[in-house]
Amino acid sequence: MGVIGVVARRLDTFIGRPGVMLVFPLYASMRAIESPTTLDDQQWLTYWVLYSFITLFELSCSQILAWLPFWPYVKLVFCMWLVLPIFNGAAYIYQNFVRKYVKIGDYVSSHYSDSQKKVLLMMSLDARKSVERFIERYGPDAFDRVIKAAEKEAKKQKEARS
Repeated sequence: MGVIGVVARRLDTFIGRPGVMLVFPLYASMRAIESPTTLDDQQWLTYWVLYSFITLFELSCSQILAWLPFWPYVKLVFCMWLVLPIFNGAAYIYQNFVRKYVKIGDYVSSHYSDSQKKVLLMMSLDARKSVERFIERYGPDAFDRVIKAAEKEAKKQKEARS
């Protein structure tokens, strides 16, 4: 196993970790930039943020991690989970953890009325973008009519439950 073990470790060093953690994500990120959908952008932007956190963690805890011989393998498996399309771990972490606690993008243009701003701020960023496209296409009055219809429907449902 001596020669085979050395060859396997060298391949892991040059192909395994860099390939999984850097080369494939780089390639997939470039494809995501060129694709028309934003779903893959979210996956790869989140991956690079998480990879940066892992790297910062390693830099600040390097003396402790040196005592843990299994750390590189834990990192490799975690990065594979983040990267592989079958898992889309980075998008999962973003949807289930980051998005709930980070309020980035709570800016709403000042040309909306207060009631419109209130409704827009209650929405997710994706929904807000869709509603803003609706407003651009049909005008702010159409959005006000939608809000009033939704409020009227909510009142009907509340009265029906009572």
